[in-house]
Amino acid sequence: MATAAATSVSEPETEPKAAPKAEGEEDEAKAARTRKKVLSRTVATATYKTMGPGWDQQEEGVSESDGDEYAMASSAESSPGEYEWEYDEEEEKNQLEIERLEEQLSINVYDYNCHVDLIRLLRLEGELAKVRMARQKMSEIFPLTEELWLEWLHDEISMALDGLDREHVYDLFEKAVKDYICPNIWLEYGQYSVGGIGQKGGLEKVRSVFERALSSVGLHMTKGLAIWEAYREFESAIVEAARPIAGFLSPFDREQTFDSQLEKVHSLFRRQLAIPLYDMEATFAEYEEWSEDPIPESVIQNYKKALQQLEKYKPYEEALLEAEAPRLAEYQAYIDFEMKIGDPARIQLIFERALVENCLVPDLWIRYSQYLDRQLKVKDLVLSVHNRAVRNCPWTVALWSRYLLAMERHGVDHQTISVTFEKALSAGFIQATDYVEIWQAYLDYLRRRVDFRQDSSKELEELRSAFTRALEYLKQEVEERFNESGDPSCMIMQNWARIEARLCNNMQKARELWDSIMTRGNAKYANMWLEYYNLERAHGDTQHCRKALHRAVQCTSDYPEHVCEVLLTMERTEGTLEDWDIAVQKTETRLARVNEQRIKAVEKEAALAQQEEEKAEHRKRARAEKKALKKKKKTRGADKRKADEDDEKEWGDDEEEQPSKRRRVENSIPSAGEAQDLEVETGLFGKSAPIDVDPPSKQKERAAVLKRDVPKVPHDSSKDSITVFVSNLPYSMEEPDVKLRPLFEACGEVVEIRPIFSNRGDFRGYCYVEFKEEKSALQALELDRKNVEGRPMFVSPCVDKSKNPDFKVFRYSTALEKHKLFISGLPFSCTKEELEEICKAHGTVRDIRLVTNRAGKPKGLAYVEYENESQASQAVMKMDGMTIKENVIKVAISNPPQRKVPEKPEAKKGPGGPMVPRQIYGARGKGRTQLSLLPRALQRPSTTAAQAENGPAPKPAVSTAATTEAPKMSNADFAKLLLRK
Repeated sequence: MATAAATSVSEPETEPKAAPKAEGEEDEAKAARTRKKVLSRTVATATYKTMGPGWDQQEEGVSESDGDEYAMASSAESSPGEYEWEYDEEEEKNQLEIERLEEQLSINVYDYNCHVDLIRLLRLEGELAKVRMARQKMSEIFPLTEELWLEWLHDEISMALDGLDREHVYDLFEKAVKDYICPNIWLEYGQYSVGGIGQKGGLEKVRSVFERALSSVGLHMTKGLAIWEAYREFESAIVEAARPIAGFLSPFDREQTFDSQLEKVHSLFRRQLAIPLYDMEATFAEYEEWSEDPIPESVIQNYKKALQQLEKYKPYEEALLEAEAPRLAEYQAYIDFEMKIGDPARIQLIFERALVENCLVPDLWIRYSQYLDRQLKVKDLVLSVHNRAVRNCPWTVALWSRYLLAMERHGVDHQTISVTFEKALSAGFIQATDYVEIWQAYLDYLRRRVDFRQDSSKELEELRSAFTRALEYLKQEVEERFNESGDPSCMIMQNWARIEARLCNNMQKARELWDSIMTRGNAKYANMWLEYYNLERAHGDTQHCRKALHRAVQCTSDYPEHVCEVLLTMERTEGTLEDWDIAVQKTETRLARVNEQRIKAVEKEAALAQQEEEKAEHRKRARAEKKALKKKKKTRGADKRKADEDDEKEWGDDEEEQPSKRRRVENSIPSAGEAQDLEVETGLFGKSAPIDVDPPSKQKERAAVLKRDVPKVPHDSSKDSITVFVSNLPYSMEEPDVKLRPLFEACGEVVEIRPIFSNRGDFRGYCYVEFKEEKSALQALELDRKNVEGRPMFVSPCVDKSKNPDFKVFRYSTALEKHKLFISGLPFSCTKEELEEICKAHGTVRDIRLVTNRAGKPKGLAYVEYENESQASQAVMKMDGMTIKENVIKVAISNPPQRKVPEKPEAKKGPGGPMVPRQIYGARGKGRTQLSLLPRALQRPSTTAAQAENGPAPKPAVSTAATTEAPKMSNADFAKLLLRK
C-alpha cells in the first residue's frame, strides 16, 4: 500500500506531458508491478544478509540478477517509446539545427533556451554520448529543473550495465538533489538504491539515502508523505520476509535481528506521526492496524500536537494549491509565517519550495541567503545557496557581491574567490554601474588581505594591479558596451587614493590619482575638491591644502561659496596676513563673477518670458484685427442681421466664430445629408441637444434657434467612476456613437456615448462613454491605444482636472524594467510580426509594443518584454547593432528618463518674485480643441514686474486698451454670461 502511494505521489507538481493513454497506462502499471516485485526480492536478499544462512534464498526465488531489475523497471517507466527513425530530410534538418545551436552556444554559453533545444534534438537523434556531454555543460552553468534531471537520470539508468555505471548514476543523483529541493528526485534516488542492495554495503546505502531524503523533504506537507511511506515500506518488507524464520531463532538472535528490525518500523511510524503532514489520520490508522501492541500515550500526544500544527499550516498550503504558478505572493506570506515561528528547518524548506517555482527572482535568493548568513551560518549550506543563486540569476550583481563576501567570511581560498570573480565579470550585467559594484566588492576583499604594516608585499602589489585593471576594464569593456564607464564620480579611483594616503603613506600617488579624477570632468563640483582637501588635511601638508583650495575657488561652479568659506576659515586659523589678503581677494573676485553670471542668467530668463508674453499679446491682437476685418466685409442682409441679433456676443466683445470658417483638418465640414444628432459642447455645464446641420447660409440661424430652445445638461461628477474619456479619434468619423458602441459593449453594458461637436457640428475627436457598472469602465481602460480607423484611440478615466490638477494618466511604467528592451532605429515599415520573429530567437517574448504618434504612424521605436531578466540581457548582447532592412538598430534595457513634473506657479521664481505663467495646460499640453472659460474681454496680461537683484527691470510696453481694468463682476454675472441665450 505504501509503495503504491509513493508511486502516485512521485509525479511532478506540474501537469505531466500527455502520452498515449492506453500504452502509457499499461507501461506505468507494468513498471509499478515490476518495481514492487523487485522490492520484495531485494528485501529478501537483505533479510538473508541480516538473518544469516538460515534463510534459504533459492526457496524464495531470488536470483543474483534481480538486483539490477529495478534499472529495467525505471527504464520501462521512463522510456520515450518507439521512434520510427527516418533518415531523410527531417534528419538533415535536425543536424543543421544542431550545428546552429552549437555555434550559438560557442558565442554565448549563457543562452539557457539554446541548451535545452540542443539536448532535445540530440536526444531525438539518439546521440547518447553527445547528449551526456551537452547535459554536463549545461549543468555546470545552470541548475537543471526537476524535469530535466529526471529525464537525464532515466536515460543513464537505462544505460547502466555494471557496478561502475551504477556508481556513475549515484554521482548523478547526488548532483541532482543539490540543485533544487525535489521530492520526486529523492524518491527516485531511494528506489534506485534499493536495486543495488545486493552489492556490498547496499543495505546501508539504501537507509542512508532515505534518511537524507527525510532530512531534506520529510517536512514537506504535501509531498513528504511519499518519502516516509517508501522508507517504511522498505523496512516493513524486511520484517515480513524475516517473520517465517523468526520462530526458529534463539531468543538472543531474535532480539538482535528480528526485534531490532521491528523496532525500526515502529520508530518510523512514531517519527512520521510527530510531524504535521497531509493524510495523517490514515497513517495513524495504519499504525494501529499494524502494531500488535497498544500505541504509547506519548506517541498519541505527539500525534495530536502535530494535528494542531497542521491546522495552522493548512491556510497557507491551501492558498498554494488554489493559486496559479509561480505563486510568489503566497510563498512570501508563507515565509513570513515561518519566520515568525522561527524553526530553521521549516524556514529552509519553505524557501526551497518557493525557489523551485521562482528560481529567477533575485530578491527571493537575496532574502534566503541573507537569512542563512545571519542565522544558520553553516558553511556548506550557505555557500551552496549562494552558488545556486548566481547560477540561476547571473545577471544580478548583488548576488555575486554577497557570494564573494560569504566565501571570504567562511575562509575559502584566494584562488577560488578569484575564479568566482572572473565568472561574475563574464555574467553579462545589464547596467554599467553593476560592473563598478562587482569590481568594488572584489577590491574591498583584496584590500582586507593586505598587511599594511609591511612596506611591500605580494598582496599589496596584487591590490594595486587590480585597481589598474579595474580602471582599464571600465574604460575599455564597459564604456564600449554602454557608452559610459558607470563610474562618473570615479569612486574606485577615490578609494585607491585613500588607501595610498591612509594605509600606504604614499601621498604622492594619492595626489596623482586625484589629479586624474579632476581631469575627468569633476573639477566643477565643490564636494570633489572638499574630499581632496580633507585627504590632504589628514595625511598631507598645509601647502598642498592651500593649493587645492585656490584651484577649487577658480574651478568650482556648483557651490563656490562653500569652497570660499573653507579657504577663508583655513587662512583665518593658520595663514599669514599675506595669505589672508590673497584669499580674500580671490574669493571676492570669484564670488562677484559668479553673482554677475547668475544675474545675467536670471535676466536672460526674464527676457525670454517677456518675449513669450509679447508674442502671445501680438497673436491676440492679430486675431482681433482679422475678425474685425472679416466683420467689415460681410454683407448685412436682413435674414443674417436678424440671426446676428439673436445670436448676440455670448463671450463679451469677441464675436462667435462664423460657420463659414473652415477647420484645417480633413473632412472638417459635414454635408447636409450627414448625421443629424450632433451635439455642442458648452464647457463644464454639459451639452446641448442634437441639432441639424444645414448649408452654410442657414447654419448660424438654425444654431441660434436651437440654442434658445434646447436646455443645458449639467455635468454629473458622481458618474465619473463609471465613465471613461475617449480621445484621439479621427475628425472624419461619422456617427461616432454608432461606431464606438459595439467596441465598448464588449466591456459591459453601455448607458450612453456622448461625442463632442463644435458649434458648426464638426466632430472634435473625443467623447465620453458611460457604463452601467464601474467594473465595465475599468475593463474599458484596456482598450487604450487600440487602432480605430488608422489612429490609436486613447482611453483614460474621466477625471475633473479642476479638482485633480495633478492627475496623470500614463499606461506604461517609467521605471527600470530589466526584463524589457527598448529598441530604436527600426525602419518605419517594420511590423510587429517581423520584430517578434527576430526577438523570439533569444527567449520567450511576452509582449511587443511599437511606438506610434497620435496619427498611428510608427516612430521607429519599440518595447519588447521577455519572460525574465536573463533572456533580456542575452537579447541585448545579440541584437544591439543588428541591421534590419538597412537600418542599424540600438537595443538597451528599458530605463526611460524621469518624466518632467511641471513647476507649480508659486514655485517658479523670477528675478524679484514669483512669475505666474499665463496659463497652465493639461497633461497633454494645449489641445487644439481647448476652450477658454474666461471671456476674452476679461483676460489681461499679468502686471507683475520682473525685478533683478540690483533693481527692477524695464517694464514691457503695454497698450492702454489692454491695461484698462475691467469692472469687477460677481459669480452671478459670470453665470449669466455663460448661460446667456
